[in-house]
Amino acid sequence: MNLPSEFENYTCNLLGDALYSRLREGLAEAPSPTSIRLNPFKAASREVNGQLMESVVPWCPATGRYLNERPNFTFDPLFHAGAYYVQEAGSMLVDLAVRHLITQPVRMLDLCAAPGGKSTALRAALPEGSLLFTNEPMRTRVQILSENIQKFGHEDVVVTNNYPRDYRKARIMFDAILADVPCSGEGMFRKDEGAIAEWSRQNVDNCWRLQREIVSDIWSCLRPGGLLIYSTCTFNAHEDEENVEWIASELGADILSLPVEAEWGITPAVVGDIPAYRFLPGVSRSEGLFLAVLRKHGDAAEAPVKEDNRKAPRRGRGEKAAAMKTPDVQLVSPSDYAVRQGASDTLLAVPTRWADVYDKAAASLKVMHAGVQLGTVKGKDVVPSQSLALSRQLDRSAFPTVDLAYADAVAYLRKEAVALPDGTPRGYVLLTYDGMPIGFEKNIGNRANNLYPQEWRIKSSHVPDEAPAVLTQSV
Repeated sequence: MNLPSEFENYTCNLLGDALYSRLREGLAEAPSPTSIRLNPFKAASREVNGQLMESVVPWCPATGRYLNERPNFTFDPLFHAGAYYVQEAGSMLVDLAVRHLITQPVRMLDLCAAPGGKSTALRAALPEGSLLFTNEPMRTRVQILSENIQKFGHEDVVVTNNYPRDYRKARIMFDAILADVPCSGEGMFRKDEGAIAEWSRQNVDNCWRLQREIVSDIWSCLRPGGLLIYSTCTFNAHEDEENVEWIASELGADILSLPVEAEWGITPAVVGDIPAYRFLPGVSRSEGLFLAVLRKHGDAAEAPVKEDNRKAPRRGRGEKAAAMKTPDVQLVSPSDYAVRQGASDTLLAVPTRWADVYDKAAASLKVMHAGVQLGTVKGKDVVPSQSLALSRQLDRSAFPTVDLAYADAVAYLRKEAVALPDGTPRGYVLLTYDGMPIGFEKNIGNRANNLYPQEWRIKSSHVPDEAPAVLTQSV
């Protein structure tokens, strides 16, 4: 691996000869470790196939798994159903941070969230009753975030497409914020040669300044006593330890420790005497990641922060939304939801206990998804949404169900027409694979219309002879 000499000189001085030598050897290793995280809301009765299973990710033991090879996840219908998420093991440290420090329901924000790996890890780790906002400022990336959140299937999530300053203006307060900030990407060198080509000292300088600006912009949205999880995927101290110390001293916070074990291979702070956690290829089994947790000064109980409690203004098509407010809500507990109209005549089921928060957010932020998208209004009909099919709250008794064989499931995910068995009732049919919902078709008698989202489809024309079989039913 041909690394920039300026990077090598700085990083060797930062880590010391012995640690840098291990990092250099790790960056040259191929392939990178493969790890996945099971979705506890969908795969509770499943485990990794014994032939693929290597070991448990020790800092995410309930759901994190190392695999001994990398299957072709694209052709696994259970991957598209949201049964698991492919994620670097180091990023799963947010699971440990949340479970260790958050024990009561909270409102949390993942500020720079695409493609959604850490957001789904947060949602799995947060206590039930918590509400997660997951945000991506880049319009080109927010669609994949929304897709992955819907596949994960948890109703207590709001997806937005905004900058931190927009949240500051909206005055929505949070008990915890994850700032996985844009960085110089040194931790991606092993996986992405483009990251090496794009590296420069000037880019590092640009990044640490931007990171401070991002945290400063969102700081007023964090309640006194609230938690900030700060992370990057880079090695240098300017974007890592130095920024954490700046946040603590300039914005006012204490840096907290996590209960990590020495045998996990997580490197402590290399600058200053602070609790911080760095994953280095060759030392730990992951790509590069840095993480620290800070608690904002103040006590929420002693110094409560008032949110903007002004009534959210009614948005466009309000009367039309009111006229459509009583569609069928095919969820397990429909009385627990309020119906809202989203963009393009979509109907959302928002849990009533945070419907007021949704209304404020919808009035001041660009909401891409929230709760469960029930469907899209087409005349007097409501075409059921993929979000509904993939929700853990779906009332499966509301639709006739057809379980597909593997080849048909892949064809469906490629948005091809899939023939339904004789005798299948007309109308909307829920399709499953290995008992897990993957989407809807509309049976019109002589054929069935595939309702899988065009932008989500498998684009490859290849069809494996057999399923990857990443997961199996637990014994």
